[in-house]
Amino acid sequence: MFIFIFLSVLNLYASGCWGGCAEVDSLTEAVEGEGFLLGCISCKRREEVKAEAVVDWFFRPSAQENYSHIFQYDHPTALSPHPVFAGRVEWRGTLDPDIQIGAIFISNLTANDSGTYRCRFQRTLFLNLYNHEDIIEKRVELQVVAEAQRELTAVVAEILMYVLIVVLQLWLILVLMYCYKKISAEQEAREARKALKAQTKLLDPDEDCDGIQTE
Repeated sequence: MFIFIFLSVLNLYASGCWGGCAEVDSLTEAVEGEGFLLGCISCKRREEVKAEAVVDWFFRPSAQENYSHIFQYDHPTALSPHPVFAGRVEWRGTLDPDIQIGAIFISNLTANDSGTYRCRFQRTLFLNLYNHEDIIEKRVELQVVAEAQRELTAVVAEILMYVLIVVLQLWLILVLMYCYKKISAEQEAREARKALKAQTKLLDPDEDCDGIQTE
């Protein structure tokens, strides 16, 4: 589920994009016992330049100062050297030496997984005259909660949806009442015109009655 949310965020809140690559911030709240996609994107400014990159992830618990190396992806090899994260981290980034998406998926989250995650791109740009080495680092503050907290926008949207349903139902009832009254009024008017016409025929001496002309 988090994968689809992350991709939706990429489409809706894309910023700082070059050649179709969009750099966005990762989500920062996860649910205990579930999995979570840590996003990390570093776009090249010039797509025509060939490049290769190695992505490393580091983790620092909330109560500590030092980072631990938990994952590395050097296409096509993925390593998870930290014993706590071994077998729990999967590569969800670019499946190519020219890495621009360095996302990882962590499964079976616990409260101890809360803290700061640091993503580091070590990129080599192969230029015509020389190779340029570049290092980009990004941080994600992750909080693991017991259960998902509903966002205010989602709550407001749900309330507005129910209000809209009630308003539409009331509007439909009013429309039906108006149509019923209008049809009833037209029916009464037709009956009144028929009665008046019949009464006029009875009172008019010049009208034929059963084929006999009255004088």
